[in-house]
Amino acid sequence: MSRIQASFERLKAQGRKALIPFITAGDPDAALTVPLMHALVEAGADIIELGVPFSDPMADGPTIQRASERALAKGMSMKKVLAVVAEFRKTNADTPVVLMGYANPVEAMGVDAFAVAAREAGVDGVLVVDYPPEESAEFSAAMKHCGLDPIFLLAPTSTEERIAGTAKVASGYVYYVSLKGVTGSAALDVDAVAARLPAIREQTGLPVGVGFGIRDAETAARIARIADAVVVGSRIIEEIEKSTPETACAKVKALVSGIRQGMDAA
Repeated sequence: MSRIQASFERLKAQGRKALIPFITAGDPDAALTVPLMHALVEAGADIIELGVPFSDPMADGPTIQRASERALAKGMSMKKVLAVVAEFRKTNADTPVVLMGYANPVEAMGVDAFAVAAREAGVDGVLVVDYPPEESAEFSAAMKHCGLDPIFLLAPTSTEERIAGTAKVASGYVYYVSLKGVTGSAALDVDAVAARLPAIREQTGLPVGVGFGIRDAETAARIARIADAVVVGSRIIEEIEKSTPETACAKVKALVSGIRQGMDAA
C-alpha cells in the first residue's frame, strides 16, 4: 500500500479529510524548503505537494509564478528538488510527498530515469499539469512500475469521457480544479464544486481533492464537507512572500494550523 493510500484510509477511519498544502521547492531558497515541509507537517498537513519550479507555469497565477521565478533564480532544478525530498525523508518517513509541475523538466531527465530517481528520493506521487490523461498511458505505467502514484487534474469543463479516461490512468487521488482559471483565483463557488463531484465519483473510487481558490479556514471547511481532500497553495506562498527567512516557518505553520482546525471542526 502506498503512503498516499495509507494516509487516506487512516483519515477515513478517523472521519477526517486530508489537508494537502503546496509550496514551491527552492522558494525563497533551497535551505528553507525542508524546514517549511516540516512546519507543514507540524501544522497538520497529511500530504505535501511540492512544486517543481518551471519558467512557464501555465496553470499558475501570479503568486506561484513569482515563487517559481525566485526558485529558478536561486538555481533550483529537478535534481535539486529530488535532493530536497531525500533530505526531508531523513527525518520524516511517513508523510506522502507529491511533486507537482510541468512536462519539460520531466522530459529533460527522461520519464523512466525520472521515475527511478523520484522513487529513490522518497517521492510518492507525481502530478504533471500538461500531461493530458488520454495521452499518458505510458507515463502512468512508468510511474506505477516504480511505485509512484500518477495524479491527474479534472476541471469544471471535463466531460464524462475525460473523467472516465482519467480514472483509468490515475492512482492515489484525483485533483479537481475548482474553477475555470489559474491558481490563486478568488472566484470559488463551493456549490458548483459540490454539484460536479458526484459525476467524478461515479467514474472512480479514488479520493477526490479540490484545489485552486481556497484561501481561508472557512472555505477549506466548506470544501472538506464535500471532498476527500483540500489543497491550498497560493495563500501559503503569499505568506512566505510576506515573511523573512527567519519568520517564514512560524507564519506558515500558524496559517496552515488555522486551516486544519477549520477543516476538523467541519
